[in-house]
Amino acid sequence: MSTDTGLGIAAVVVLPLLVAIAVVASRLASLRHEKGIVTAALRALVQLAAVGAVVGFALQSIWGTLGFVLLMMVVATITSARRLRHVAVVPRQYLYCAASIAGGATLVLLLLVLPGVVPRNPGSILPMGGIIVGGAMNATTLAGRRLLSEYGSRYGEFEAGLSIGLMQADAFKLVAGPVAGDALLPSLDQTRTVGLVTLPGAFVGMVLGGASPTAAAALQLVVLIGLLAAGSIAILITTELLARSSLPDGRTVSS
Repeated sequence: MSTDTGLGIAAVVVLPLLVAIAVVASRLASLRHEKGIVTAALRALVQLAAVGAVVGFALQSIWGTLGFVLLMMVVATITSARRLRHVAVVPRQYLYCAASIAGGATLVLLLLVLPGVVPRNPGSILPMGGIIVGGAMNATTLAGRRLLSEYGSRYGEFEAGLSIGLMQADAFKLVAGPVAGDALLPSLDQTRTVGLVTLPGAFVGMVLGGASPTAAAALQLVVLIGLLAAGSIAILITTELLARSSLPDGRTVSS
């Protein structure tokens, strides 16, 4: 098996330099993500070094591919739930994140794979699964954090909603619900500016692999619309579950 990365020796110098730049920028901006940047870079190095063998096994059968997509969902759930824990202690947060990520990603993947929009083979399902699951994870994390933060800072308004007769879930969504839409902004902006500001990975990868620009553009359109759908569903499920959940400080939001 070849170990040639195709990046060249310059990457050995440039990539650590980019990490150092990110750390310095985080420090100067008081983002407090210096450790996280280094840890994320090191984890990416280790995980991508190992993923070749795992993906090779997964691509040998459709069941291996589906198993790997399921593993993606599990890891995405853990990642998202941990991010929510940094904002507030939410009972059943892992269950909520699993429902949001799996709900958004599964529906979109079924609609893409079963009718044949995406070829029904491991080589197509696996990368598409990774993209869609990743998008649902990002939407779940961002929506959950924004909802919990808004609820915590506007609890007085939430109580006011209860005082005028709103059900608890309705009061929660009235106060915190609108900010959940912020989680969809990255996907919206990427879709609006595709080809003008960004050339996403699916398009570039297909062109570099020898596909026609037209075919690459068609696949990229499928990816972008799929991300919007998966993200929207994940945000909807996250909002509905949190609106009916026991939340921080003993506060309960449930119908």
